[in-house]
Amino acid sequence: MTRTLLTIPVLIAMLSPISIPSFPVARADDSTNDASAKELLELASQAAESGDSAKAVELATAATRKQPDLAGAWYLRGREHFRLARFDESLADFDRFVELRADLASRQWERGITCYYAGKFEQGAKQFELYQSFHDNDVENSVWRYLCMARAEGVEKARDAMLPIKNDPRVPMMQVYELYRGRATPDDVLTAANAGEPSATELNQRLFYAHLYLGLFYEAAGEKERAKTHIIEAADKHKIGHYMWDVARVHADRLREEGEKGE
Repeated sequence: MTRTLLTIPVLIAMLSPISIPSFPVARADDSTNDASAKELLELASQAAESGDSAKAVELATAATRKQPDLAGAWYLRGREHFRLARFDESLADFDRFVELRADLASRQWERGITCYYAGKFEQGAKQFELYQSFHDNDVENSVWRYLCMARAEGVEKARDAMLPIKNDPRVPMMQVYELYRGRATPDDVLTAANAGEPSATELNQRLFYAHLYLGLFYEAAGEKERAKTHIIEAADKHKIGHYMWDVARVHADRLREEGEKGE
């Protein structure tokens, strides 16, 4: 998403004037009993960055036990619980973070996405409405509110109530927006994504977002096979270094599991 990403080092700086030194990523045999809560949070952040979500959750949990009001630990654990597809736990962590840092409530788009996957569609829609007050030019925010509303109230009402977006500069996000509004086609989205002469990195990013939001569009419309094709395409063939790739991966894994169960 183009939205502000609260990386843990940035969040630590926001939450405390104390400079946090760097530590090696904790291993299973490392002793962290004497570490402070903020040191544990830094270790958790490094584990998360290395892709070890389970270790990040373990370290963030230790941090919350030592300092229950350490907001950053709840935020990080919410993100890592999501990456582990533990949606209820993720939502509880984000809720606790917002309790501790109400001033940052409007920025919590990750919480909104967790609400969607936890089946809390009305809460998710409200979170994305709130985010609009922080950043009003993000197609993804409007789309995720649509997705939540479509589950709770139906596609037609979701389309009619889409949050207005004037000019998200990322290609092909405005075509995605028009698709969800009923004014563009899936081909329009893919044509825009492939237009011009983007670098390989830029093209990969464009195609990631195109396929992710085509898949989610089809899923909202009840077209399960088309949804699965595009979401798996995004997750498997167009990996990007962003939390949204984890969203696609988690979703693709869920679709695969459903397929194995014959659902």
